[in-house]
Amino acid sequence: MIQLRRRVLLGTAAAALAAPALVTATARAAAPMRNELPPAWHRFKVGSYELTVISDGSLPLGKPEPAFPASPPEEIRNLLTSNFLDPASATLEQNVLVLNTGRQLILFDTGMGESMGAASKMFGPTTGRLLANMKAAGIDPAQIDMVILTHAHCDHCWALVDANGNRNFPNAQVALSETDLRFWTDDANKKGPDFMVPFIDGAKKNLSAYRDRMVMVQDGKEVTPGVTAYATPGHTLGHMVYFISDGNNTVVNTGDLAHHQILLLKKPLWEFSFDTDPKLSAQSRLKMLTRLATDKHPVLSYHFPWPGLGHVGKAGEGFDWYPAPVNVTNL
Repeated sequence: MIQLRRRVLLGTAAAALAAPALVTATARAAAPMRNELPPAWHRFKVGSYELTVISDGSLPLGKPEPAFPASPPEEIRNLLTSNFLDPASATLEQNVLVLNTGRQLILFDTGMGESMGAASKMFGPTTGRLLANMKAAGIDPAQIDMVILTHAHCDHCWALVDANGNRNFPNAQVALSETDLRFWTDDANKKGPDFMVPFIDGAKKNLSAYRDRMVMVQDGKEVTPGVTAYATPGHTLGHMVYFISDGNNTVVNTGDLAHHQILLLKKPLWEFSFDTDPKLSAQSRLKMLTRLATDKHPVLSYHFPWPGLGHVGKAGEGFDWYPAPVNVTNL
């Protein structure tokens, strides 16, 4: 009897060991690779306001040294590697913001778009996804009441129109500083770096389509109820950041105040190659980052890692970036 039981137990154990092999044999078909990206949007609240961050896609800079020409290359590499980032390739995000105040639907910046054909892909094929991601987020471009621009660079205003020059936001006003409007639509400024020619041609094409519906933004003044502009000149001479407030609740849309969450926060006085006035830009950056660290307002940064939400804290001669947790139940 004992031997019989032993044989039964051994047989049961052998069957259990064999079972995984049978399962493995039926699961050998390779799953296809899925290379497409999912729609990228993130929704959150500021007081009673509803805000949606929408991705226009990543913007690869390539080797970081040319973007920071006055900075020691070894220090650039050390900062990146010590933060587990690739020292040979810097990538920025494009975090576009849509604000629903309950009275207005406001878009801040537009991403790269496709209005300038091949020039729209000067940073590669990963940009220009705003309109598709807006649709995925349930936002109709025709519902946008106002497009507020932090500045008139390609990755912020080139999706105002499509390749044929038709308005992508047919019912919207466009708000920006008069300084940027004048500078980036003036052919006399087509000098200096090679990118100045397409940047000005692109701004002219996109802004001229809204010439009868422009709103000039002024430093320290409300653009529209709940949105106040503050001048941070240097990246462009008319660059603005926007404080979005409902009651005691505020989030600050900083645009291109700082392009990189490590390099330009740890070293706020470093110069960036796409700045119109690099030294002025550095001073504006230091001043506003100091204010943000003091006030402790949440921040949306256009080029920081998706979705660009977090806080700035003082850290020695520079600042640290504290990304906000993303609650996936909001998606």
